[in-house]
Amino acid sequence: MKTLTEFSTRNELDLSLAQTVSGLLDQAIKKNGKASIAVSGGSTPKGFFNELSQSNIAWEQVTITLADERWVENDSVDSNTRLVHENLLQNRAAAAKFFHLKRGEEFSVETLNDLNLEANSTVLPLDVLILGMGEDGHTASLFPCSEQIEQGLSIDNKDALLKVTPKTAPHERISFTFSALSQSENIFLHLCGENKKTVLEQAQESENIFEMPIRAFLHHPTLKTQVYWAP
Repeated sequence: MKTLTEFSTRNELDLSLAQTVSGLLDQAIKKNGKASIAVSGGSTPKGFFNELSQSNIAWEQVTITLADERWVENDSVDSNTRLVHENLLQNRAAAAKFFHLKRGEEFSVETLNDLNLEANSTVLPLDVLILGMGEDGHTASLFPCSEQIEQGLSIDNKDALLKVTPKTAPHERISFTFSALSQSENIFLHLCGENKKTVLEQAQESENIFEMPIRAFLHHPTLKTQVYWAP
């Protein structure tokens, strides 16, 4: 199930989301002595990242990771890791730890196994998850066109991470699975623009998660996905 909060401007959304997320991270730190957050890439979250990076919380107790990553060099313009380092791991948030998803050159089975073990012991379950959504309804790198989509959306999948090869987008990907992401304490879907609102409306018209994977979060009977949208 979902809730929808609409804002007049993207700046208002960025500020509100940053205030909400920093409060949740602060609560987790005070309760558990640590906190974890997974964010998504693209241009949409840049303003939110900037606002969040200035929050006055104990960032040294926070681990930041990505919901997914392209298997490209960290200095590539297509790298979400680069995006996070340049826009979120700044200001006060420079003190946070970063859990890298893309490591080394070869995307091997051994690399994936090692990352799965480390993710389970380091960042999961997530205190905060910030999702994005593509115009095909994909979220993280759970693409409807990929051969890995059933594995990625399976609630019984014991793996935290999987390798994805989308047919409609470039680059191999590493993505957290739905089973791992659905354990998150607080889930947000951050959307901007009329096109994304139209896709959101389409996602609400059916419960076929394999056609539009974001539906797994929007229609789940117990998950509460908080949708933040601005024009």
